[in-house]
Amino acid sequence: MNLFPGGHGFTVPALPTRVLFGPGRIAALGDELATSAPGPALLLCSGSGRELARRLTAELPDTVVGVFDQARMHVPRHTVEAARKTAVTVGARVCVAVGGGSAIGLAKALALEAGLPYLAIPTTYSGSEMTPVWGITEGGLKTTGRAERVRPVSVIYDPDLTYSLPPGVSVTSGLNAVAHAAEALYAPDRSPLTDLMAQEAVRAMADALPAIAARPPAVWPREAALYAAWLCGMCLGLTTMSLHHKLCHALGGTLDLPHAATHAVLLPHTLAFNLEGAPEARTLMARALGHDDPPARLWRLNRKLGVPASLRDLGADRADLATVVEQALSVPYANPRPVDRDSLDTILTAAFTGDAPCRLPRTA
Repeated sequence: MNLFPGGHGFTVPALPTRVLFGPGRIAALGDELATSAPGPALLLCSGSGRELARRLTAELPDTVVGVFDQARMHVPRHTVEAARKTAVTVGARVCVAVGGGSAIGLAKALALEAGLPYLAIPTTYSGSEMTPVWGITEGGLKTTGRAERVRPVSVIYDPDLTYSLPPGVSVTSGLNAVAHAAEALYAPDRSPLTDLMAQEAVRAMADALPAIAARPPAVWPREAALYAAWLCGMCLGLTTMSLHHKLCHALGGTLDLPHAATHAVLLPHTLAFNLEGAPEARTLMARALGHDDPPARLWRLNRKLGVPASLRDLGADRADLATVVEQALSVPYANPRPVDRDSLDTILTAAFTGDAPCRLPRTA
């Protein structure tokens, strides 16, 4: 199959984020701050990132003026306000987000609302640091949007920082990233560049995750997963999100389900629906996974890697899914197939029970 979408134009925006990748690159943080975002820095992390934050604070005593270690999943409004107050108190003019989606999401919120530039040091594989997508949760509703000012000025990808990431968290965060690449393959603003990146990202992540699960200290899988995460984030940063991300944001913000695991559980089911309306994406996804049924391949990969089997296992209540359906129907968004109440109920029911993904053929 020719990857070039003949007969279709495309636009690829310039990306402002500088990327440093490789073992030991964390040592460049001081120089990178001085070059890209000079000024007193506030480190942002969750509880799991405190040790690294303390280390960086000790190494950069003249630059790091404070640590905010209360980053939370889904970026609650009260956490954003507390971090903003801390930044004002310590006189920070820049932030450094250390960790996974919670810390990076908080940095995005501060960039959006307080105008604080930030550097990202991801220690998981979600890839969210490469996107202009932000989200803040308040009153049980997660509001999301896109804004170029929430991109980091620099990202330091250091595989050495990921070896302590537990296999279970490694797997779910990596599958979260796969969702970014998968949806890029049928996005209305896809391009030959995003098609190539998405295929390579899915292939690399699908190879790396079983190796990480089997032998967490192994070197090449950790490097490959972080490389794949970067590519997945690039894909999402260059394209428009569709049904899968819409549902995950609703499930996370309303039901407070774990973000990465929700992506992993739901992805086979949303793909089973959407790939029926996106034959090119199905072909490219099948090539990346080496399997002619991508949703089934991902569902089986979840089982092999010990991902929770269902939304029910993540703590969802069946009755609450109706609220998620209403949210998904309330705001229009790009999708390769029309979405209605019946199709959403079918997708969410299969994800709730943990059944194998069911193909929903298009009707005339």
